[in-house]
Amino acid sequence: MRAVIQRVLGASVAVDGKIVGAFEEPGLLVYLGVTHEDGPTEIAWTARKVWELRLLRDEQSASDVGVPILVVSQFTLYGEARKGRRPTWQAAAPGPVSEPAYDAVCAELERLGARVERGVFGADMRVESVNDGPVTLILESPK
Repeated sequence: MRAVIQRVLGASVAVDGKIVGAFEEPGLLVYLGVTHEDGPTEIAWTARKVWELRLLRDEQSASDVGVPILVVSQFTLYGEARKGRRPTWQAAAPGPVSEPAYDAVCAELERLGARVERGVFGADMRVESVNDGPVTLILESPK
């Protein structure tokens, strides 16, 4: 599982011009990609890591201060573009595998105590954010 985590001052995601998830306060924006081998271990590890990473001001974590987290599915995080001009997406898990994993990460974050906003899986989304810092981290679950 791969996540790009950004510390933001606010973020929103819209589908067909309608906002489906948003917050207007400091928080985290997480782009989440799922690969074929990801299962319950990677789901739990990723959610806990996002919740506990000290990425916020004064070295605080989301769990310390309860900031909102916007999670957006993004299969392109597993794109491969080392050869040629056209990326391949072979490492990205197909929808029937990745959608339940995405939902499970969101549910695990909520179980841990997070206020989770979500995008719409598989939709063409417009994501807006105001980066804070900027602080951006790429997180890869251990295999």
